[in-house]
Amino acid sequence: MTIEPFKRDREKTLNRTLTVCLCRIAGMALFAMGLVYWVRLIGLFDGPLWRFDLMPVWWRFAAPTLAVLYPVAGIGLWLLASWGSVIWVLLTLVEMVMHIGFPHLFGGEMLAVSLNLAGLGLLAMLRIVAFLEARRQS
Repeated sequence: MTIEPFKRDREKTLNRTLTVCLCRIAGMALFAMGLVYWVRLIGLFDGPLWRFDLMPVWWRFAAPTLAVLYPVAGIGLWLLASWGSVIWVLLTLVEMVMHIGFPHLFGGEMLAVSLNLAGLGLLAMLRIVAFLEARRQS
């Protein structure tokens, strides 16, 4: 018995190709958002929320958390690891709590939350279709 790096029984289906493309595009976008949060933390630009020492306390807690979660989720999705989508769900929940639960502190910026929810919805649909295809074939 030899150890093979790739499973040979995986077929190249349209669903698999779409899932890989979605994960790679989302991985790049999440990694870029992580870089934005790191730039925000180290203070490359002037502004009240663009330097850690000038941030309010609630942003001092949220910004480092998201600065870690975004790139980790991006790398996990790029590698097609199952933990990448789990971290993506976690960071989406954190941002939902921030922007929906406390809009007076973090602002009601719903663009990032809605894009994350749309991406997760697409990923869920593709995985459900893959599950149904596998179930139909067996």
